[in-house]
Amino acid sequence: MSKVLMKGNEALAEGAILAGCRGFFGYPITPSSEIAEYMARKLPRIGGVFIQAESELAAINMVYGGASAGARVMTASSGPGLSLKQEGISFIAEAELPCLIVNVSRGGPGLGGIQPSQGDYFQATRGGGHGDYHTLVLAPASTQEMMDFAIKGYELADRYRIPVVIMAEGTLGNLMEPVALRDEQTDFPEKPWATNGCRGRKPNIVNTLHLPAEELEARNRHLFRKYKDIAQNEKRAETFMVEDADIVVVAFGLLARVIKRSVVEARKRGVKAGLIRPITLWPFPDEHIKEAANTCKVMLAVEINMGQMIQDIRLAVEGRIPVEFYGRIGILPNPEEVTREILAVAERKGF
Repeated sequence: MSKVLMKGNEALAEGAILAGCRGFFGYPITPSSEIAEYMARKLPRIGGVFIQAESELAAINMVYGGASAGARVMTASSGPGLSLKQEGISFIAEAELPCLIVNVSRGGPGLGGIQPSQGDYFQATRGGGHGDYHTLVLAPASTQEMMDFAIKGYELADRYRIPVVIMAEGTLGNLMEPVALRDEQTDFPEKPWATNGCRGRKPNIVNTLHLPAEELEARNRHLFRKYKDIAQNEKRAETFMVEDADIVVVAFGLLARVIKRSVVEARKRGVKAGLIRPITLWPFPDEHIKEAANTCKVMLAVEINMGQMIQDIRLAVEGRIPVEFYGRIGILPNPEEVTREILAVAERKGF
C-alpha cells in the first residue's frame, strides 16, 4: 500500500469513494466543507454525482432517494447542519436505507464555533430526530481511521440496512497525517429491496407511513430486533493499560490519542492509570466498561463537552464505582492537563 499525506476530511472522502460511494449530497459548513470540496472534484471524474443542495433538508432527502435506489450515497455536515437533517435521518432509519452520514463536529449550542467539540454525542447516540430509532455511530481517532471507518461504515450500513454516522472532531477533520491507500474497492451486496426499476418482479416500495397501530408497533419491534443484533455483534472499543489500572479514563475520538500519553505519564508518577476508547458510540461498548469496573477503583470521563458520554459510563458501571468527569469546551485538552486531573482524582480517592 502506498502512503499519502492527507487531511482527515479528505481521507474520509477518499475512503467513501473506495467503498463505492457515487453520490454526495450536501451543503457546506465548516469544519466539514473539505469533504464536499473533495467529492466535487473527484465524483464527476468517475461517473458519480455531486450535488450542492439548496439546503440541508434537501440534501438529506436526496440521500434518502439515492439510498432507496440501492446506491452507496452520503452526506457530510456539522452541528447546525446535522440538526436540520434530523427529520430526514429519522425517515431513512425507519425505511432501513443504508447510507453514510458524517458529522465533523463544531462547538455549540447554536452556531457555536469551529473549535473542536464532542457536544453532538447525545444527538448521534440518541437518534436525534423523532420516533424510536438508532443510527450506528463510529468515532475515528486518526486520519487513517477516517478513511478506514468510511469503508467500514458502508459495510455495516449494507449489512444491517441502517444509516451509519461517523462523528469526528473538527481538529481531526483538518489534521494531516500519512494515510495508507487501499488499492481495491469493496464489493457491493445484492439489494433486492431497492427501487431500481422494473425487473419482472413485484414493485419495491419505500414507505415510512404506518397508520394502523398494530402495523406501526410491528414495524418498531422489527427495527428493535435489528438494533438488538447490532448491540450484540458490533460493540467496539480499544483498551490501553487497563488490566491493572486503579483509575480508568474513558474518552473517544482524537482526544483518546492525547490521553494515551497522559496515562503513561501518570504511571511514571505512581498512579496506575488506563484508557478505554469507545470506537462505536452506539452501540456503546458497555461490556468493556463493566469488565474494567470489576478491578479499577474509579473511572474518569474526559470529553470536549459539559458531560454526555459520562451518562453511558454510569449506566454501565451500575453504581459499583464512582465516575468522575473532566471536560473542556471548544478546546482539545493537552496531555499535561489530563495527567494533572488523573493525579488529582487519585489523590481525592486516596490511592
